[in-house]
Amino acid sequence: MTTTHGQDLLKQDVERWKQKQGESGQRKKNFITTSEIPVEPLYTPIDTEALDYRSDAGFPGEYPFTRGIQPLMYRSRFWTMRQYAGFGNALKTNQRFKLLLDAGQTGLSVAFDLPTQMGYDSDDPVSAGEVGRVGVAIDTLRDMEVLFDGIPLDKVSTSMTINATAAILLAMYMAVADQQRVAHGKLEGTIQNDILKEYIARGTYIFPVEPSLRITTDIFSYCKKHLPSFNTISISGYHIREAGANAVQELAFTFADAIEYVKSGIRAGMDVDEFAPRLSFFFGVHNGLIEEIAKFRAARKIWAGIMKHQFNAKSPKSMMLRFHTQTCGATLTAQQPDNNVVRVTIQALAAVLGGTQSLHTNSRDEALALPTEASVRLALRTQQIIAHESGVADFVDPFAGSYAVESLTAEIEQRVGSYLDRIAKSGGAIKWIQNGSFKNEIEESAYRYQQAIERKESIVVGVNEFTDHDQTPIGLLRVDPEIEKAQVKRLDDVRSTRDGRAVEQSLKHLKQAAGSAENLMPFIYEAVKAYASIGEISAALREVFGEYR
Repeated sequence: MTTTHGQDLLKQDVERWKQKQGESGQRKKNFITTSEIPVEPLYTPIDTEALDYRSDAGFPGEYPFTRGIQPLMYRSRFWTMRQYAGFGNALKTNQRFKLLLDAGQTGLSVAFDLPTQMGYDSDDPVSAGEVGRVGVAIDTLRDMEVLFDGIPLDKVSTSMTINATAAILLAMYMAVADQQRVAHGKLEGTIQNDILKEYIARGTYIFPVEPSLRITTDIFSYCKKHLPSFNTISISGYHIREAGANAVQELAFTFADAIEYVKSGIRAGMDVDEFAPRLSFFFGVHNGLIEEIAKFRAARKIWAGIMKHQFNAKSPKSMMLRFHTQTCGATLTAQQPDNNVVRVTIQALAAVLGGTQSLHTNSRDEALALPTEASVRLALRTQQIIAHESGVADFVDPFAGSYAVESLTAEIEQRVGSYLDRIAKSGGAIKWIQNGSFKNEIEESAYRYQQAIERKESIVVGVNEFTDHDQTPIGLLRVDPEIEKAQVKRLDDVRSTRDGRAVEQSLKHLKQAAGSAENLMPFIYEAVKAYASIGEISAALREVFGEYR
C-alpha cells in the first residue's frame, strides 16, 4: 500500500514526466475511446487511488463480480462457442448446424428470417422477397421438426434470436422436445425475448409496449415452473450498439431496459429471486480492445449493484451478469473483406479477456452476404485458437490491476450511472422509448462516429485509408430464390393435412386468454401442437392487442 507521502511524491513525478514529454511527439492531438473518454498518455497508481479492491474488484465468483461470475472462469470450462446460423429453409439450416457441431461448436444459435420475426407466414404478401433471406423461415411446427432433426435437444444448448414471436418459437421448441421424449426441465438455451430494444434500435415489433411486456413476463412465469434451466430473456445491447451507440450507451440503455423487465416481473407477482437468475444479456464487442475489456468488467459490477440495492435481491445468482457476446457486424467492411478476420480476432479476444460466457465470431464475408461454410468454419476456428493456443484462458481476469483498465472500468461505471439516473428521473425506459430519447442519443452518437471517419480522425483500414482499387472478388453465399416457392408449398401441405378444427379451437382459446389475465404460454403451446402457423397465432393476438405504430 502506497503511503500518503509516497502518493504525493508520485504525483510530483507524474507532473514532471508530463511536462518533460509535452504533446509535441504525439501523432494526434486528442486520444479518446469510442465513448469519448479521454485516454491519458500515462496511467499510474494515482488513477486508481480511489478504488477499494474488496468493494470495487473483489474476487472472481463473489459480489460485485467485477472479476467474473465463476471463481475459476475458463480454467474450469471454456465459454460456449455458439455460432449464429440460419438461412433459407429448415433443411438447409439443419445441415449448417450439423457442420458446425462436427467442427467443434458447443452450442446452437438460430437466426430467423424477417417474416418469422414479425409474425407473418411465408405466403403472406408482406413476406415476398424476404423468405429465408436473413435467417431460416419457420411457419409451423413442421419446420421446427426439420430444423432440429437428428439434433438431440437434451445434449445441446440452443439460443434463438427471436423477440416479438419468442413465445411461439419457444412453444415449438418444447413440442419438438416432446417428440424426442426430452423432458422440458432438461432443455437448456436462451430466447432473446427482449422486445423493448426492438422499439429502440431494431424494429421487429408487433404489438404495443404493454401487451408485449405482458408476453415477456408470461414467459418468465411459465419457464420458472416448466423450463427451469432455460434463460427466459437475453437483454440485448448488441443491436443498440449496432445502431450506432457507443460502449457507455450500450450498457446504460441495456440496463434501463433490464430494469423495466425486472419491475414487470415483480408487478406480475413474482419474487425477484425467482426469475432474476434466469435473466441473461447479449452485448456487442468492438475493436477498442482496452475499452471493451473495461466495459464488460464494469457491466458486471453495475448489474450486481442494481440487483442488490435497487431490487433487494438476496441470491448471488440474481446479481450475476451472465452474457453472450457477438463480434460487431457494423465494424466489418465490404472493402478488403479478409481484414475482417483480424478485426474479429481482436474483438473475440476482448470478449474473452472481459469474461464472456458465450461467444459468436462473425465471418469475414458478412458485410457482403450471409457467410459461406468456409467463412463460418474459419470464424469458429478463431475462437478455438484463442481458447487452446493463446494461453489467455489460463488467467482469471488477467487485466485486473492494470492502472489503465481499472481507471477506465471506474469511468465507464460512473458514466453509465449518470445515464441511468437521467433515464429514471425522466420516467424510465418506456418513457424514453415513447418520446424518442433513445433514438436521438443513438443517432447523435452514430453521426459523431461517421464524422470522425470522414475527417480521418478515425482510420478504418481499407475504407478511408490504405485502400486498394483492384480487389479480388470472393465467393459469396446466395440464397436460392426457389426456396421461397418451396417454403410456401410446404406451408400449403401442412394446412391441407392438419386438423383444421383443432387449429380453429386453439386460436379461439388463445384470443380468450389474451383478453383475460391468464398466462398465454399454455394456449400458444396448444396452438403450436395443432400446427397453427406463426402468422395465424400472431394474427389472433393482433385482434386483441392491436399493433404498434
